[in-house]
Amino acid sequence: MKELQLFRKVALAEGVSFLVLLLIAMPLKYYFEMPLAVKVVGWAHGVLFIFYILLVFSVTRVMKWNWFYMLVALAVSLLPAGTFWLDKSLRKRQLELTGNG
Repeated sequence: MKELQLFRKVALAEGVSFLVLLLIAMPLKYYFEMPLAVKVVGWAHGVLFIFYILLVFSVTRVMKWNWFYMLVALAVSLLPAGTFWLDKSLRKRQLELTGNG
């Protein structure tokens, strides 16, 4: 369960960083000529994205996902709010596995 908990935290952080990149840093760069915002946020998002991808493979083994669920977990990271949707289902599954739900 520790892998799943870590994955959920990283997924949420990755989703927030993606939204900050798209909704704050990119407008700062293109409308206010502040390219440093994209550089900093983009770098952080890139690190979180790589960590997310690595954790998808780890969680796939722990949760015994088939290839379809793994592909869904990978694909939602490409959508601006995809990781938030994924977290909702992961939270539900985590509660089922721990007997709290």
